[in-house]
Amino acid sequence: MALERIDYTDGTVTLTGWLARPAGPPNGAIVVFPTIMNVNAPMERRADMLAQAGFVTLIADFYGTAVSDFAHAVTLAAALRGDVDGYRRRIGAAVSALRALAGDLTLSAVGYCMGGQAVLEAARSGENLALVASFHGILSTDRPATAQTPITPRILISHGDADPLVPRAQVLAFWEEMDAACANWHFHSYAGVKHGFTDPGSDARGLPAIGYDASADRQSWAALTGLLDEIYG
Repeated sequence: MALERIDYTDGTVTLTGWLARPAGPPNGAIVVFPTIMNVNAPMERRADMLAQAGFVTLIADFYGTAVSDFAHAVTLAAALRGDVDGYRRRIGAAVSALRALAGDLTLSAVGYCMGGQAVLEAARSGENLALVASFHGILSTDRPATAQTPITPRILISHGDADPLVPRAQVLAFWEEMDAACANWHFHSYAGVKHGFTDPGSDARGLPAIGYDASADRQSWAALTGLLDEIYG
């Protein structure tokens, strides 16, 4: 499926999103927040899968600049995430860009790795979304939700229990945060599964923290599509 380039802005920063449209009438609209590597082939594949499921899908742009390699991505991500307000504005810019295109369609957000953290930041910041779904995403935040800042989107977390970037202490703190914020959350944890479990290319990277898991990939996708069916009908 060919993707359509969508230019949008966050203040003075020009960003480039990529849009996938369903073949028939859309059920809704979804922002895909990518991994730390930003827009790449695995994220394009996910956008295509969501479009085939009936959703207008926009892959967000975190940085507004091309990523040369992993070390460059780490530097860009650290600068972006170091400012909570700026990070949330960047996330909100993508949501606003899709909302402008989607008309009266109901919006949700799906994220992978860093993008998984991003969708949770969108929920914490009060974005008007029906669902946020995080796949092997970071669950911690510098600004937790509270009873005074309740979370309204439904939340789906798909997590590898052997992910060293998200240890169990972080998981438990997240559960407590969600309960304090009166969130409606589903948490799926897969035993022995590492970070990056939805990307078949994870094993080739040679990093001990990440690995593909075909079963967790299938089951987490089924969890997402099942919840989308429940929400969108």
